[in-house]
Amino acid sequence: MPPAVVNAAYEPTQNSITIPAGILRIPYFDSERPAYLNYGAIGLVVGHEMTHGFDDEGSQFDPKGDLINWWTEDIRKRFGDKAQCFIDEYSSVYVPEVQMNLNGKNTVGENIADNGGMRESYRAFQLYVERHGEPQRLPHVSQYTPEQLYFLSHANVWCSLWRPEALKTQIQYDPHSPGKYRVNVPVSNFK
Repeated sequence: MPPAVVNAAYEPTQNSITIPAGILRIPYFDSERPAYLNYGAIGLVVGHEMTHGFDDEGSQFDPKGDLINWWTEDIRKRFGDKAQCFIDEYSSVYVPEVQMNLNGKNTVGENIADNGGMRESYRAFQLYVERHGEPQRLPHVSQYTPEQLYFLSHANVWCSLWRPEALKTQIQYDPHSPGKYRVNVPVSNFK
């Protein structure tokens, strides 16, 4: 992946994550801003890519990147049951702008990574607060807690606007759910 690209990727055959330099800028990262904004953005992206190591594709590769069934039958079944819950949940989401439902089967790997990535980046943020104390607050948005700003930063990552035809095409063929649902569904699942 070229260094200037604003993206990230997990490669199961190498069990590695690529984070190009291009993504290490606003809105994903800025060393001068409070930690909650970075954890909500680049932390989310890193957590998302890490979770791919345990999704429907990544779970089929061992730590060396070899295609091996390293899960027990019980774990594989439990994973399948949970994955089916994600498929059902996302497939039940109606998108009024195009009068169709999301394609939970087509997006299951990315949906698992979106949910896991948010959970892991939030846990990492909580550990940061335990070790370093409450992060500084931004003066212009003092009505929000650092936790709320973490979630606003998370939402900002997937902020997008689609024309109806492009949105239809994304729902039908893209392995990612539309941005709005990459935020709202994982947040609704968060406990």
